[in-house]
Amino acid sequence: MEEHTGRDLISELPQGIIETILTKLPIGDAVRTSVLSTRWRNKWALLTHLVFNDRSAIQFHDITALQHIIVNFVTRFLFLHDGPIHKFSLCTSYLQSSPDIDQWLLFISRKDVKELILELGEGEWFRAPSSVFSCKNLTRLELVRCELDPPPNFKGFLFLKYLSLQQVLIPPDDVERLISSCPLLESLTLSYFDSLELTVRAPNLKYLILEGEFKDLCLANTPLLVAISVAMYMTDDIAEHFEQSSSCNFDKLLGGVPNLERLIGHIYFTKYLSIGNGRGRSRITYNQLKFIELYQVSFDDMKEVLVVLQLIMHSPNLKALQISGSSNTSGTMRSPDSEIWDEKFSIDCTFHKLKTVKLTDVSGVPHEMKFIKYLLERTPGLEEMSITPGLYVTDKRLNMLIDLVSFRRASPQASIVFIHEPV
Repeated sequence: MEEHTGRDLISELPQGIIETILTKLPIGDAVRTSVLSTRWRNKWALLTHLVFNDRSAIQFHDITALQHIIVNFVTRFLFLHDGPIHKFSLCTSYLQSSPDIDQWLLFISRKDVKELILELGEGEWFRAPSSVFSCKNLTRLELVRCELDPPPNFKGFLFLKYLSLQQVLIPPDDVERLISSCPLLESLTLSYFDSLELTVRAPNLKYLILEGEFKDLCLANTPLLVAISVAMYMTDDIAEHFEQSSSCNFDKLLGGVPNLERLIGHIYFTKYLSIGNGRGRSRITYNQLKFIELYQVSFDDMKEVLVVLQLIMHSPNLKALQISGSSNTSGTMRSPDSEIWDEKFSIDCTFHKLKTVKLTDVSGVPHEMKFIKYLLERTPGLEEMSITPGLYVTDKRLNMLIDLVSFRRASPQASIVFIHEPV
């Protein structure tokens, strides 16, 4: 057997493996590897992926002292760093806006940075310096709790593919300008925006996440979108704005996304789509749409029900449907327009590919039960439908079960799972 005693095996590792090991370590530990051997000394100074977070922060009761330690560590690290920096991530709850951070960003803007991630503490919001817009080769930009003001001469991030802005203060017009000036953008996340009227023009966009108070949403040039998730918060002003709208929100948001594969609509989403829906001009077919997940659907409002039906009827390859009812549903058994199911939806429409249906917060109102009946009668390949009544729906659970048993099923192998959760 070969004798390895005395050999510095760790120093004989290939350079690529050493770099991989250093990248996986917390950055403070990466610096400490200098003591392992002479070959490892200052290898950390060549790292191209720099991630500073609270994992390596020493626990101090004195926050001011801890801030001072963090600032000194990052400053000294960057001062001794040698070579390009492809990723710079600063996520810490201990730091807020400071001139030191401005200097760090100015430094990395000259280092060919491709990924920039900033998330600072919940105090004074960090105002991103103009040097951020000098990072011309960015492919990923994530900002949390900061102010962003693109300069007038900013021409865009020509290589950016991933953009995430969460709790970012930015002039409304600049949001659209920033998005449209990133021609390669594939993923966009906008969270916690207030009273924003947004038109998205991003011809290569594939993934979209929106969350906030939106007065208006329009996907004007997003033909490659495959996944959408929207959560809308409602204020009195926005509700009034919706009521005065004369356009078809369904067409503006979903009328130009033929390649959609996954759709998630959170609170007020179906309400928003229902506004002006009767004035829609055209209905595309979502041949790629496999998964629909909708929350807070009001089955008291037939306009919202029509939105749900419109989506599934124009998704011939839909496999999974998940719907959560609205907790604001009145629960009344009165349904003056229940005849619409026999009049408008008696057409031959079969959901051949639909396999699973999950319904939660079911209240048992007439339109909701009609909807369940409609699905069961037109889904020959259904494997399972699970139904969970709302937490405070107690007196109608027996009636629900009686109705479910009586409904005809197009699928002989379909099982109906009634999930009873104790109050």
